[in-house]
Amino acid sequence: MDNKISPEAQVAELELDAVIGFNGHVPTGLKCHPDQEHLIFPLGCTILIQAINTQEQNFLQGHGNNVSCLAISRSGRYIASGQVTFMGFKADIILWDYKKRELLARLSLHKGKIEALAFSPNDLYLVSLGGPDDGSVVVWSIAKRDAICGSPAAGLNVGNATNVIFSRCRDEMFVTAGNGTIRVWELDLPNRKIWPTECQTGQMKRIVMSIGMADDDSFFYLGTTTGDILKMNPRTKLLTDAGPAKDKFSLGVSAIRCLKMGGLLVGSGAGLLVFCKSPSYKPIKKIQLQGGITSITLRGEGHQFFVGTEESHIYRVSFTDFKETLIATCHFEAVEDIVFPFGTAELFATCAKKDIRVWHTSSNRELLRITVPNMTCHGIDFMRDGKSIISAWNDGKIRAFAPETGRLMYVINSAHRIGVTAIATTSDCKRVISGGGEGEVRVWQIGCQTQKLEEALKEHKSSVSCIRVKRNNEECVTASTDGTCIIWDLVRLRRNQMILANTLFQCVCYHPEEFQIITSGTDRKIAYWEVFDGTVIRELEGSLSGSINGMDITQEGVHFVTGGNDHLVKVWDYNEGEVTHVGVGHSGNITRIRISPGNQYIVSVSADGAILRWKYPYTS
Repeated sequence: MDNKISPEAQVAELELDAVIGFNGHVPTGLKCHPDQEHLIFPLGCTILIQAINTQEQNFLQGHGNNVSCLAISRSGRYIASGQVTFMGFKADIILWDYKKRELLARLSLHKGKIEALAFSPNDLYLVSLGGPDDGSVVVWSIAKRDAICGSPAAGLNVGNATNVIFSRCRDEMFVTAGNGTIRVWELDLPNRKIWPTECQTGQMKRIVMSIGMADDDSFFYLGTTTGDILKMNPRTKLLTDAGPAKDKFSLGVSAIRCLKMGGLLVGSGAGLLVFCKSPSYKPIKKIQLQGGITSITLRGEGHQFFVGTEESHIYRVSFTDFKETLIATCHFEAVEDIVFPFGTAELFATCAKKDIRVWHTSSNRELLRITVPNMTCHGIDFMRDGKSIISAWNDGKIRAFAPETGRLMYVINSAHRIGVTAIATTSDCKRVISGGGEGEVRVWQIGCQTQKLEEALKEHKSSVSCIRVKRNNEECVTASTDGTCIIWDLVRLRRNQMILANTLFQCVCYHPEEFQIITSGTDRKIAYWEVFDGTVIRELEGSLSGSINGMDITQEGVHFVTGGNDHLVKVWDYNEGEVTHVGVGHSGNITRIRISPGNQYIVSVSADGAILRWKYPYTS
């Protein structure tokens, strides 16, 4: 054992080309940097810095779990981000240097989750709010990178504080608000104490969702779950006014921003973006967006601003004409499948929950979205001629769509009993092979106008997870979570060979010469099998932790890639059976992975809705 160098020693790093993703559920997670050139937003454990004009991306990686909040200092020098962690463990706050794009310090005191962060106006202090299991507020010195003091955030008989905002002029005052609590805090630096004052709202009981401070500190505004806005005076700690009296904002005021010229930008949980003024808070201008609004961030003084929604849309809105432009979008549910059309790497399709999307590879733009509400799409495939996208749905239907327009071409009703879980097409475009949740494999004949069931192959005892067809369309292999892979004869329509292993198979690939297949699944082993008699040739340890869910092999069969629950993309040498490159970047479980035709890119998709494009490490 001693003379063997650890395999990690020679492993190179995969180069990450681009990320399509944005976690829209983080409150005020989308930020426009004070340089007015960059957007900063979280995706899983990563923070993306994206140039607005050139779309160039940088990544800040350092969190061990999902990012839960984000703050940028007024000068733009620092970024602070907080994360969630497991119950009872410390949750880190990371202070980043924006210019160098590097980690400056890890600040850990809070447990469980960091709820919110705010910088003081002159970059002296950072204030952080712990989650419901922690309940404390801590002030940190940025110069010393150490805690100055802390205190419980809310009183004993009220709910948790969930929002924090700093004064715009003084480094010693900030405001926290949450469920039934609104407090103005004064920092007493010589004594290392913070002193709270409870704000009086009289008879009104409100749960605060969002908070905004006027530029001159004269007032601060609180958006509530009730759908109204409270205007408070930080000096007298009294309620100035509240509204709107009628027509409150549906699903709560989830984002609020004060403008320099007076007035407020308000976003609601129902996706309504409104410009209004105190005291009536009646909409002066309004637009409807897709998904509940979680962030409003100004570019400069607010002549233009960006809006982020829960459905992971980022909009650019100009204030004067109040019209929205969709500038970025991505999946907001776990991505289940990714597939390239035959012979081209220019575009690819992905599916997640209720939608199938077609993307332009080099620009990361969404070209088409097909939505079937309230259903889940488990798998997709392009027909070889490129004239249709065949998709597998959990309502037991197979749906085919036109890839240019998204028009529904045909539906095969009740194709499977417990939903369709896997799908593949033959290269002559005459057959579709589908697998179901009950374990049946069905072969469908696709004519011009008709779709006919040719054969139902009942062997698997549990859901079919992956189907691959041989190049000559005479046989196919299906992997199932019952621990078997079956090689089917598609001419005689019966079973040729069966492979047994003590695992739930998740993925299978034919070697291009088609005398071997490789499989993997929950036992983390990558196994090579002889197609002819179903014997195992070799087994590799595929990962150290977690199932392997996706696998793809190059057209030449020299290398293959895998991805799984260890969040790593691995490139393997097929003959040597060794990892040559590893890609670190995902923060959710990788669900599927593909090498583009022509071996230019590797595209991997994950359960947090992210799509990552990697540069393929070898020139073909």
